[in-house]
Amino acid sequence: MRTISSTVISETVARLCQQANYRLPPDVLASLVTARERETTPRACGVLDQILDNAHVARERGIALCQDTGIAEVYLKMGQDAHIEGESLQEAVDRGVAQGYTTGFLRPSIVKDPLDRVNTGDNTPAVLSVTIVPGDKIEITVLPKGGGTENASAMRMFPPSAGWSAVMDFVLETVREKGINACPPLIIGVGIGGSFGTVCGLAKKGLFRPVGSVASDPAYAAREKELLSAVNSLDIGPMGLGGRTTALAVHIEHGPCHIACLPVAVSLLCHSMRRLTETL
Repeated sequence: MRTISSTVISETVARLCQQANYRLPPDVLASLVTARERETTPRACGVLDQILDNAHVARERGIALCQDTGIAEVYLKMGQDAHIEGESLQEAVDRGVAQGYTTGFLRPSIVKDPLDRVNTGDNTPAVLSVTIVPGDKIEITVLPKGGGTENASAMRMFPPSAGWSAVMDFVLETVREKGINACPPLIIGVGIGGSFGTVCGLAKKGLFRPVGSVASDPAYAAREKELLSAVNSLDIGPMGLGGRTTALAVHIEHGPCHIACLPVAVSLLCHSMRRLTETL
């Protein structure tokens, strides 16, 4: 059994919250550079140039990539042989988020009650998801997710007879209706299967894959390619101003489901796709 102090978790979360908001991951940055090279529309090229310049300035000056610094979604892969000493896991994570957002001059965006709308002032509580895995290490991933992309999310329960064509139509419908408000070019996570309560988690799981990676299942890899091509044919383009690059990637995650169900969820992320991982 390996003991890890809750203070270490808080310090790590605080650091990840700041760095994730200041720096685009290398795979996202590389995909934007590639998209700029492939673009042919002058307006789209100009927008991508501004996005790349914004990423450079944010990194060099240590300031937020976007004014919406998001809800702090924290994902832990916790080794079953790891023991946390001190505060509870939620308390440790929330302390880290509060520290990271207040000292990093990141906008607090969380309200205590969804109807009273009083801001908590430090972006807590975090949304904490924990998966138990073998070993004695703890992998922490912070995903600051903006309100615009959350509002562009969608979920639907289809009958099993609907099949792939219905899934594809639903994804395209979601991007067509909501994608422009999610600051494209987008990274699109698609969840298929599971249950009403888990399919959205599958969609968000797709957002953690490196941009441009392909599904390990050849059938799903082909579906990702088909969907990405269809999305980029919508001519929404960077920031909704037209062009070839509406999405940088489509990542599908699937799982078993009930014989009477076909759950599908779509989770969009903007061009400022912020995520960072550290292992303790």
